Amino acid sequence: METQYDTIITSNLVFSQWDRIFKDPMTTAAAIDRLIHHCVILELTGPSFRAEAAKARIPSEAESTTVYPPPAPYALT
Repeated sequence: METQYDTIITSNLVFSQWDRIFKDPMTTAAAIDRLIHHCVILELTGPSFRAEAAKARIPSEAESTTVYPPPAPYALT
């Protein structure tokens, strides 16, 4: 009996722009071909709920007067 697993892959880029990731057109085509074989593609459109929630959490510049210093770098030991 063959075991099947589900995998979800998300991207903000359409397939035609994946050459920005893989740099080589042949590698890009091969990766897309293997990903979409026997798959279901869900294309979601509309406003991003995550982006809208992030905008709501960020106060406007007029409301924000506290300036925080950048965090100190971590030392690897």
